[in-house]
Amino acid sequence: MTMDHHIATTLCAFRPLSLAALNAKAAMLERQDNKYILPAGHLRPALHLFSRHFDVLEIGGKRAFTYATQYFDDADQRAYYDHHQGRRKRGKVRVRSYLDAGFSYLEVKLKDIRDVTVKRRLRVDYGMAVLDGGAAAFVDTCFHDQYGTAFGRLLTAAIGMNYDRITLVAKDGGERMTIDTGLRFSTDRMTCDVAPDMFIIETKSARGNGIADKILRGLHLHPTPRCSKYCIGMAALGQVTQHNRFLPALRRLHLTGMTRTATHRFAAALA
Repeated sequence: MTMDHHIATTLCAFRPLSLAALNAKAAMLERQDNKYILPAGHLRPALHLFSRHFDVLEIGGKRAFTYATQYFDDADQRAYYDHHQGRRKRGKVRVRSYLDAGFSYLEVKLKDIRDVTVKRRLRVDYGMAVLDGGAAAFVDTCFHDQYGTAFGRLLTAAIGMNYDRITLVAKDGGERMTIDTGLRFSTDRMTCDVAPDMFIIETKSARGNGIADKILRGLHLHPTPRCSKYCIGMAALGQVTQHNRFLPALRRLHLTGMTRTATHRFAAALA
């Protein structure tokens, strides 16, 4: 990953943390999230303040890791439109591959009645692109356990996504945050890149008001509403006909021009 020099230098000041120590301190499979879209110029001072309170995940001397994610949806794009409509009972299904480590997890992200994100995951074959029977059964079980109803949908590949991620964990535990950059969204026919000096920061804490949120608020930086990377990618690639709720995030990432072009192509393909 080619990183802003100042950000890379500041990152060196963080105390390293192993993966085992991260999971012991803050696995955060149930959490409240806030997402922020920041240019490098706004991230730099925040990162300096984060270094006083957070450690950085380091594996094999590396502090930034490349992820490849395949998202799945049904023919009606329910995962996307449930989020667009703000439905309380909603979820996303994806296979996330950790390219540096060479393994993959099927992940099911759901919302509970407290608006807390619940994530369940299953180790699967590396780079799985089609959900087999075992994977589909796992998705069904997750939905039934959370909502008491059958999932009952056939999922196929929707879009792919690659990005580089830095993970920070609070020194006192119980809170973590991720910093993503170099985002690329893709389908079989097209790709869309986010400018390399743009970052999506996601804070994860028990109540959604952790140390990182307070630091960012003190710098007059506020969460970006409806900042689902999956939904942003679907809109930017023109895979959906409605995306008004995601316009603030698309504008901050400078993707609105791409969205208009991709939507016109998508509409033409459907005609």
